[in-house]
Amino acid sequence: QVQLAESGGGLVQPGGSLSLSCAVSGSFFSIHDMAWYRQAPGKQRDLVATITSGGATNHADSVKGRFTISRDNAKNTVTLQMNSLKPEDTAVYYCYAGVVVRTGFLGVWGQGTLVTVSS
Repeated sequence: QVQLAESGGGLVQPGGSLSLSCAVSGSFFSIHDMAWYRQAPGKQRDLVATITSGGATNHADSVKGRFTISRDNAKNTVTLQMNSLKPEDTAVYYCYAGVVVRTGFLGVWGQGTLVTVSS
């Protein structure tokens, strides 16, 4: 069983910053790509940023220059640093990890953490 636990969401004013963290736990051999997605009310879930096991990153155009994804392979964690937040960044943010387990490859999602950007 592999689990992802997210933390760090909350209410922030426009222009503010938040840092989201996600920790992977359970029984697995390795973690491949990790990512953050978000889903605003009434909208589909969209990719925010990805990071490979080697540290290569990709960020959606809407967050480039404001958000930064990083990971700590020793701690099995991924972080999303969000700066210059805008009201349109309001969403539930989900962590994703591709992990290798005994039976093969598994894509695992966190439960989501709400980020609200409002004055």
